[in-house]
Amino acid sequence: MMLVGIASDHGGFALKAQMAESLRASGYEVVDFGAHQLDPGDDYPDFIIPLAKAVATGQVERGVALCGSGVGASIVANKICGVRAALIHDVFSAHQGVEDDGMNVFCLGGKVIGPALAWELIETFLTSYFSGAPRHRRRMAKVQALENQTRENQEVGA
Repeated sequence: MMLVGIASDHGGFALKAQMAESLRASGYEVVDFGAHQLDPGDDYPDFIIPLAKAVATGQVERGVALCGSGVGASIVANKICGVRAALIHDVFSAHQGVEDDGMNVFCLGGKVIGPALAWELIETFLTSYFSGAPRHRRRMAKVQALENQTRENQEVGA
């Protein structure tokens, strides 16, 4: 079964706990990147960045990132080269993002949707696969080229 990473700050803490339990009950192996206790003063980058790095390096196959709205989680996850994260709150985007765009980190808002819909979306995300269609591979290559260019520019400036 797939190895899935999950992370949240206080805004997604309760939903993360429910989703981690549902993932395990469905046979997924789960790596929890925190938060491990509810702390209203914590910051989503502290948990989402390690999750995103784990996805980018292959330590986990896919990631689920939560914060209050899902927006911050999506922004910070996409700062990690190799991560293709999106904020998803509908079923179509949950599978289309993987099939067409190779999404590997699924972001959602713990204060936006309830556990039933969240679970349906996560299941859809995890059971979808990149289509490999030529047009999708071409687009992914353009995204990878941009990441490579950004990485090179950052290394030169360092």
